[in-house]
Amino acid sequence: MEKKRSFWERLTGSVRAEEEEYEEPKKISMGGHRGNGKEKKEENNWIEEENEEAELAVDVYETPTEIIIQTMVAGVKPDDLELSIARDMITIKGKREESRTIDEDNYFSKELYWGKFSRTISLPQEVEPEEVEATEKHGLLTIKLQKVDKDKTNSVKVKSL
Repeated sequence: MEKKRSFWERLTGSVRAEEEEYEEPKKISMGGHRGNGKEKKEENNWIEEENEEAELAVDVYETPTEIIIQTMVAGVKPDDLELSIARDMITIKGKREESRTIDEDNYFSKELYWGKFSRTISLPQEVEPEEVEATEKHGLLTIKLQKVDKDKTNSVKVKSL
């Protein structure tokens, strides 16, 4: 009777030490990307269709006045990034272009992700969509979103017409 493999064994393609039979290593997707875009979905592999976008890994944290999002976009030109911001959500889209023309047969390993990527993040608090600062330094994109100040009041003087 064949033992059911654990999630980790299925994910990594490994086998238990007590198992003696050899299994072919399975292709897996690592680092949050979804293959190189040229593969089809197979039974036990994490391989996706050609038109899929990779999901961008992000860090989201807050200060007393801002929500800050950081993500690695090394190799992406600022013109190839698109930020869409609403009061409670942000979408980051982009494309990493591969400029090399190397024959697939010449690769020993190919793990870098090339192609489209995106990420939509629900924000923990409302922000001002017009009050955004986005900077990139050494491949690290930092987005600072100004929180909505619900305690802020404004006095308006009434004019007579």
